[in-house]
Amino acid sequence: MPLTALTSNIQLHPASVNALDMHPELMGLARLMTNAYQDVNMDHTAIELLARCQDNHSEDANALLDLNILLQLRGDTATALALQKEALQITKNFHLKPDNKQTPLRLLAFMAEGDLLTNTPFEFLALGAGMDLHLLYIDEKGELPKNIPEHDIAIVAVCELDRNQKILASIDKIIQHWPCPVLNAPQRILKMTRDLNGAALQHKKGINMPITLRLQRCDLQKITHQGLAVSDILFSQDYPIIIRPIDSHAGKGLEKIDSTDQLKSYLERHLDEHFFVSSFANYANSEGMFCKYRVVMMNGEAFLIHTAISEHWMVHYLNAGMMESHDKRQVEAKAMATFDQGFAKKHAKALTLIHRHIGTDYFGIDCAETAEGELLVFEVGTSMLVHDMDSRTLFPYKKAQMKKVFTAFRQFIIHAYEDAQQEKTSKEPSLIGH
Repeated sequence: MPLTALTSNIQLHPASVNALDMHPELMGLARLMTNAYQDVNMDHTAIELLARCQDNHSEDANALLDLNILLQLRGDTATALALQKEALQITKNFHLKPDNKQTPLRLLAFMAEGDLLTNTPFEFLALGAGMDLHLLYIDEKGELPKNIPEHDIAIVAVCELDRNQKILASIDKIIQHWPCPVLNAPQRILKMTRDLNGAALQHKKGINMPITLRLQRCDLQKITHQGLAVSDILFSQDYPIIIRPIDSHAGKGLEKIDSTDQLKSYLERHLDEHFFVSSFANYANSEGMFCKYRVVMMNGEAFLIHTAISEHWMVHYLNAGMMESHDKRQVEAKAMATFDQGFAKKHAKALTLIHRHIGTDYFGIDCAETAEGELLVFEVGTSMLVHDMDSRTLFPYKKAQMKKVFTAFRQFIIHAYEDAQQEKTSKEPSLIGH
């Protein structure tokens, strides 16, 4: 059957038709990761999930998917993904229910099979917003399950990784005839890679985003083995440079290279064939500290997720020492309290330009400020983690901030649904005068 014919006759079914309702509810990524993050002993949970998988191996997909998440959090990705594959052979639909339902709207997220970096972790936002979330897994063939759960609005969770391109293309075809509005168009996500964003944003006023090139190992070996200068390949820039394997996140394989000897050593340790390479931007402040902001944009409005302060240029919240330093937390607390009238107002034009270029309804920005006051952009994408897992004791200021973010996400979904309904109504033929 042609894809257009299939999707134009999509039938949505109540969640109760799902066989998963016979089993315990899905715990999901947000709940499991929060427990792991807060050092909750998960051994008993793991044993229970394993028992459910063994007792109902052909039926309990919720247990298989949850155990997959738990094993990924513990670092056993190979076993985890094997369990995930088994779960998806049982069903492509999963239902995550909030603890405190705050909106009747039901959100469906298009998902792809893979590790925890494959999809945007909307589970945190949906639970925080008190919203039912249906996870619908799509493969490269774009085949849909028979029973698609009832929902009011959908969003594409599949991220802009190279390995996701075929799945995003399949989703793009599917949603052309989807019966509900769909946020974060796949065609927009496909254009959000580091190299494309760098090329498009580097010359925008108020924005500093170093060009990022997609290079093969053989290109870099021309430098390490044939004596070619870095500036001959890398846009007339010399060392230092930043390098990482394609599709890597969270600092995996990311290094600053200061010499050809260091580049040679890097290539000996990293056997990937494709890399992103960019010039290094020194954004240390007058005290020698590096401050990185994570901002999410929802329908063009900016929200601060965290501010990480570190002595090292490669800043990640978990390695920045935020839990150990009261002074760093005070800086973050002030940044959150003053964000709307401070950072967001100062960089309003730059953020607007980024939003216009990206064009998706929801995305994140990892950024900093240069000494000249420009917005230094490290990454723009949909994959960034937005959560409420931090200790209330150490980070008392975050509760109000994340409540603000979750409320904004709820309103963002509600407004998108209402706008779609209004547009649909305006297109319906009027019976007046007939």
